[in-house]
Amino acid sequence: MHPKALLDASAELVGRVLKFDHPADAVVSRYFRDNRSLGPRERATLAETVYTVLRKKLLFDHFAPSGMGPRERRMAILGFHGDRDFLKSALSPQEREWIDQCDAIDTKDLLERHRHNLPEWLVAPLKQQVGDGFWALVEALNEPAPLDLRVNALTDKREDVQKELKLAGLQAQATPYSPWGLRLEGKPAVNKLDAFARGAIEVQDEGSQLLALLLDAKRGEMVVDFCAGAGGKTLAIGASMRNTGRLYAFDTSAHRLDALKPRLARSKLSNVYPAAIANERDERVKRLAGKIDRVIVDAPCSGLGTLRRNPDLKWRQSPQSVEEMTVKQAAILQSAARLLKPGGRLLYATCSVLPQENEAIAEAFTGANREFSPLAAGEVLSNLKVAQGSSLTSGGGDGQQYLRLWPHTRGTDGFFAALWVKN
Repeated sequence: MHPKALLDASAELVGRVLKFDHPADAVVSRYFRDNRSLGPRERATLAETVYTVLRKKLLFDHFAPSGMGPRERRMAILGFHGDRDFLKSALSPQEREWIDQCDAIDTKDLLERHRHNLPEWLVAPLKQQVGDGFWALVEALNEPAPLDLRVNALTDKREDVQKELKLAGLQAQATPYSPWGLRLEGKPAVNKLDAFARGAIEVQDEGSQLLALLLDAKRGEMVVDFCAGAGGKTLAIGASMRNTGRLYAFDTSAHRLDALKPRLARSKLSNVYPAAIANERDERVKRLAGKIDRVIVDAPCSGLGTLRRNPDLKWRQSPQSVEEMTVKQAAILQSAARLLKPGGRLLYATCSVLPQENEAIAEAFTGANREFSPLAAGEVLSNLKVAQGSSLTSGGGDGQQYLRLWPHTRGTDGFFAALWVKN
């Protein structure tokens, strides 16, 4: 594509995304469906330009007024992903002079907000939690996430899949904590690999894999994934159960569960039972009350632990939306807890980095439900022989009460998990 045409397309797409009417990935996907003639390189340029603008929006908002032309064009120029000479061939002399001036600015001399590119309401809770690690966290959040794979433990061994990927020209490193994980650099088309087609691998962040591991579901048990979504953790749990017992995948969205069906077919699992429910008080849930061995509640949340992948969330969420989310989280956790029989394990998890969605929910549940005793995540991880498992935790007297993962220290998305056992 001619540089000018590619820049025009980038500006158009940036303009659509910055309306924040829909999630950025949905807007980008829709644009690609409507423009099927775009090649892989053009799609990569367009997508990465959009995500760069979202990651550095406050910085670019600061630079943009000194430029010329429509705002979306100025933002697309600032965030353009690709060779600078290629970009400049699409610019006017005035635009070239302007982008050179912007490139020459040392961001260290700018205000904090132009360096961290976070909404102010999010800055304080992050600084309070990570302290001196704040700028390392900012840097991690503004970098694209690596591509993590989960090897299907039911059918394959990680070492064998690693060798297979190497033969396909892909260098995969074993993830440091999950025994099922492999990490790739870049964004290769793994869906075109034989390993993917036969169900040997699924794309899944290492942190998400650790949540499934922490549930520690056993052979022959009855297990519920209460907010299953597209089923990433469901499939990991089903494999860890060695395709025995019964694993119910509940979700209020039939559309999300539809995405599980092809993944389930590839996985070779026959112990998974997807079911759309109306709400957390659905009759299907009531019928299983007191009968379940393990329940995982990967609750709907702000998603702010996934900013490496979804940078638009920091602009689409607000303190009000988070407050509304915590009400839902508490209600869902309380309903899910009714499923467990004595001795059963309950796991509450989010991909949020905010205490009000994490520790606050867990502590309130513990205080209101004396029939549930908290389990130390660090102890469970140690028993599962997870490398440096205790270093992945925080809270409690020994700092091992909750699983707490951060992008800048663990290389995963931001995750939280709390555990209980029913007395």
